[in-house]
Amino acid sequence: MDTMSDNIQAVRFILFFAGLIIFFAAELFCSYRSPGESKFSRWITNLSTAGINSLALNILFSAMIAEAGSGALDKKYGLLNRLDLPFLLKLISVILIMDLMLYVWHLLNHVVPFLWRFHRVHHSDLNMDVSTATRFHAGELMISALIKIGLMNALGIDLIQNALFESAIVLAAQIQHSSIKVPAAFERAYILLFVPPSMHRVHHSVIIRERNSNYGTIFSIWDRLFRTLKMNVDQEKLKIGMGTYRDPAELGIINLLLMPFTKSAR
Repeated sequence: MDTMSDNIQAVRFILFFAGLIIFFAAELFCSYRSPGESKFSRWITNLSTAGINSLALNILFSAMIAEAGSGALDKKYGLLNRLDLPFLLKLISVILIMDLMLYVWHLLNHVVPFLWRFHRVHHSDLNMDVSTATRFHAGELMISALIKIGLMNALGIDLIQNALFESAIVLAAQIQHSSIKVPAAFERAYILLFVPPSMHRVHHSVIIRERNSNYGTIFSIWDRLFRTLKMNVDQEKLKIGMGTYRDPAELGIINLLLMPFTKSAR
């Protein structure tokens, strides 16, 4: 089982960096608009945050996630293991349920003041590109990891299903945060089921009523179903970030780590 976990980690590592490189290149050649802040300094900050988070999560939770996933394979516990479903249908069920739970978790991060203290680190980025998909506070990810482990045990999600879901999440996050210009025809088709960059860009607006919308990660259907979809926003005039944090010099790695413990801000 350790070998399987190691192989899964290696594949996810490769996919993560492949996505960063591909979307970084795409942003250089077909960006939807010129960045207003230094891409280099933001990438250093965002990737440094990702490195710290990865180290902390691996130390604290990798064994628990592996135990939950291997338990689903070996002991056959959990709701989905009580149903006689083929692998593909079970995988689709896992992705739909987990993505719905992620939608709810994302919404809670915006409406619960304590959770927003951590989540605002993600929204403090003054531009949005593929590196923004890595900009989260470790505190938020730790709470999220505990929730995920609970769901893996309750549903009986095994290591392979979890790895495929996590890979889908990483790819979806990189797509929706990327600063790429998407053909209108493609986007109209894509948004019927998935979250395109323009939809998630509204979610990163400095205007709070725009920010409090478009919570979906993989699927756009949850925002339609729960009436949180907002698309009637001028993309060219859209301002990214938070009104409280507008000085790039105050958004370095140390300040991001301390941000949840400073004054409340919207």
